[in-house]
Amino acid sequence: MASIDKVASPAAGQPAAGQPAAGQPAAGRSGGGKPGAGKPAAEPQAAGPSLYAERVRVYPRSVWGIARSVKWSVLVFCLVVYYALPWVRWDRGPGRPNQAVLLDMQHERFHFFNLEFWPQDIYYLTGALILAAVSLFLVTSLAGRVWCGYACPQTVWTDLFMWFERRIEGDRNERMRRDHGPLTFDKAWRKALKHAAWIGVAFWTGGAWIMYYVDAPTVTWEFWAGTASKSVYFFTGLFTVTTYVLAGWAREQVCTYMCPWPRFQASMLDEQSFIVTYQGWRGEPRGHGKRDAAGLTATGKKLGDCIDCKACVHVCPTGIDIRDGVQLECINCGLCVDACNQVMEKTGQPPWLITWDTLARQKARAEGRDEPIRLLRPRTIIYLGALVLAVSVMAAALATRAHIDLSVQHDRAPLFVRVRDGAIRNAYTVKISNKTAQPAEFTLAISGLEQAGLSVAEEAEGRTETLTLPVETDSVGTFRVLLFGRPAKLEDGSQPVDFHLRNTTTGETTVYHSVFMGPGGRGH
Repeated sequence: MASIDKVASPAAGQPAAGQPAAGQPAAGRSGGGKPGAGKPAAEPQAAGPSLYAERVRVYPRSVWGIARSVKWSVLVFCLVVYYALPWVRWDRGPGRPNQAVLLDMQHERFHFFNLEFWPQDIYYLTGALILAAVSLFLVTSLAGRVWCGYACPQTVWTDLFMWFERRIEGDRNERMRRDHGPLTFDKAWRKALKHAAWIGVAFWTGGAWIMYYVDAPTVTWEFWAGTASKSVYFFTGLFTVTTYVLAGWAREQVCTYMCPWPRFQASMLDEQSFIVTYQGWRGEPRGHGKRDAAGLTATGKKLGDCIDCKACVHVCPTGIDIRDGVQLECINCGLCVDACNQVMEKTGQPPWLITWDTLARQKARAEGRDEPIRLLRPRTIIYLGALVLAVSVMAAALATRAHIDLSVQHDRAPLFVRVRDGAIRNAYTVKISNKTAQPAEFTLAISGLEQAGLSVAEEAEGRTETLTLPVETDSVGTFRVLLFGRPAKLEDGSQPVDFHLRNTTTGETTVYHSVFMGPGGRGH
């Protein structure tokens, strides 16, 4: 579906920039009987098109209705979750963090209620991003940009900032009058109070974000006591500034120019997607004035239901006219639906001149026929199948997630050593990750090597077939292990060996495939 970019154009009946008004002589042409009258002036050199369009400030008007009520509900829910979630506690045992959601950068752990993720579990993040992307694709193909209009952080905080703006400076007309008027005391104190409120909201936003990385009660106390780390103060200030700029100043510019999603959505929408739609077949031709039940004015002119009041434009947070069709800037919030319904109620016309519908159904209605709703179609079936597959893979991965991990690194110098009894010794750095909530003992054994023996480099004990290695709870134990063997045949100076690790308490096992090095080439 093609997107329509909004471009600046002169108002109806107004001359374009650089053009004379109607009834006025053009520059350099005859007029006033001045010398040179009638002689054409030299034509100015044509300038190239400007690639910069000055921002036209948007003053959205407040409105009430179904869409606005849903937006307020989603906004309150999102803000409550965002600000309250860091304070939710989750008992993980003594000595462990008790914050339900915590991205502990210092200890390289991500705690999410009963789940704990280590840096080695980065593939779970990949799976979560795939789930989010496919879910967004499916929702967009069904209902357009509802994420952008209701749950996107930029939308949520912009709505909150505009609520403070309206409470302090008034609604659309009042704000426009003050902004275009001279600086007065009333204007000054309202502006100062508004920006102070914005900075306050932005500060609590940035502070709450820090609490997801450091224990919330601890960092709150340290912040106000002045004992928090420099990084806490820096990132709180950084998020405060970005929230203030994006939600207070940039607003719709973020959705139109900074966010890539409007450019992607066209590939996911089709004629069966539910989007905010102006029913042109019913509203056109638009025009002012009263009309009877047949749409006839007092002069006998046939008009549609749209009275061209521009209420839909005045409430739009991105400042577009939904009657122009599908546009890149539309975030599918539906505030224009609420505004138009109020106007239809006042004029005695049926509601839902602007509604949520599919382009296919609108085309059918314009032709006087009905069109069924098609939720299941090739596009949505593919997205739904991909979503089910991604959920199944993630669920299986979490259900079979290992609580131990083994890493074995062969020493590079020397690759091997021949000891007095003729055996060959290799040295390895063995790392064992204990992801359980209690200390554990692990047994380490070898397979694939003749006359294999193991020992810990720091201990004076002799060689054994199995090593017992203790590892503290939620930590990584590092050991330097010596492996002895008498391989009968080494291919190119090496042969594969397997390290077998077993948790003696839970019985969980894992295997690491490595190599044993020795002298000689092929055939030795």
